[in-house]
Amino acid sequence: MQENIFKDYLEAKSIFKRDRDILRPSYIPEKLLHRDEQIDQLASILTSALRGDQPSNILVFGKTGTGKTATAKYLGKEIRKAADSLPEPLKDVRYIYINCEVVDTQYGVLQNIGNHFIDNFDERIPPTGWSTERVYNILWEKLDDKPKIVVVVLDEIDRFVYKSGDDTLYHLTKINDDLKNAKISLIGISNDLKFTDLLDPRVRSRLSDEKIVFPPYDADQLRDILVQRADMAFEKGVIGDGVISLCAAVEAHEHGDARRALDLLRVAAEIAERERETEINENHVIKAKNKIELDCVIEAVRTLPLQSKLVLMGILLGEEAGNNKQMTGDVYSAYKELAKKAGTTLLTQRRVADLISEMDMMGLVSARVKSFGRGGRTREIQVSVPIMETMRILEKDPMMESLKGYKLKVQSTLM
Repeated sequence: MQENIFKDYLEAKSIFKRDRDILRPSYIPEKLLHRDEQIDQLASILTSALRGDQPSNILVFGKTGTGKTATAKYLGKEIRKAADSLPEPLKDVRYIYINCEVVDTQYGVLQNIGNHFIDNFDERIPPTGWSTERVYNILWEKLDDKPKIVVVVLDEIDRFVYKSGDDTLYHLTKINDDLKNAKISLIGISNDLKFTDLLDPRVRSRLSDEKIVFPPYDADQLRDILVQRADMAFEKGVIGDGVISLCAAVEAHEHGDARRALDLLRVAAEIAERERETEINENHVIKAKNKIELDCVIEAVRTLPLQSKLVLMGILLGEEAGNNKQMTGDVYSAYKELAKKAGTTLLTQRRVADLISEMDMMGLVSARVKSFGRGGRTREIQVSVPIMETMRILEKDPMMESLKGYKLKVQSTLM
């Protein structure tokens, strides 16, 4: 009888001392490093809630991986602990965290907040089926049934506004005018400093009572964070010399992103474990970096709209044919050929140029403007991702099945 294929892996000793989730960004340690200033700022504002007063609304800005979400969740734990030690009349302080990447509709946000105040499961607001007005009225009724202070954290608030507009924010910032017993405050967390330009001026002024910006981590700060987590995740001697410094240096140089630094160390450990090594070395970090970058490319390409996939495939096929400096016209000719073959609607050259710009911002292609003086300007477009791997991802799309193995008939302009 054949042995189970997982047997050898299950019997091998794990390189991790404890749960590997310690190295995931979702894990919140007891002490958040290098965010004391931001924690103190937020705590000084939220102290009002523990005194029975409504805190100011707050907007928190910062790049991905700068500790915004971790700080918000950490403060949630701390404010609950402080509330539990208060006298009974001031005890009802609620802290509600909502990830707007997951809950991204007006109905969903109102339902999520409302259900925090409904203990009876049968009376809870259903995920769908009610009018938004009914959900809002139930929320208002449950909020105001007794004195309480409610702090609602809307993480990725910019995504929510881009998708669902600012009606919900208007209602939530205005609801205090109608509440007699309760008060509600909002904390919005965003990577996008400009999203407030989309807000109604009344919403913007109410929401922006306080603003806090989280700067990126530098290499020394990232190293401290990695050392803290590594001490919890691994036994002594598991991490080779230079591994943590390399992880910190790579991410500080590129992003200053603690999430990516933690992912890099975790994936390096998993690669070492799969290779039956007892120590993580710098080669494992390099392999992990390549794997993470490829995974990011796979996800970015996989989620592109069909028209963007056709444009990208045109660029890949052009480069495969030997033209590594394609002009916008070359790409448009290739795109038209592929779109006709796939049986989809043709976009204008201007719209295709916009799609190229979007992919340039995502890092999938490089599009540099080239001037010909009086002859006008165009862009030189080059691929920034592995051609073969990216092509395989594109060919997996059922809508592009007819293009599998396709070669362009158009002749690109060779430089």
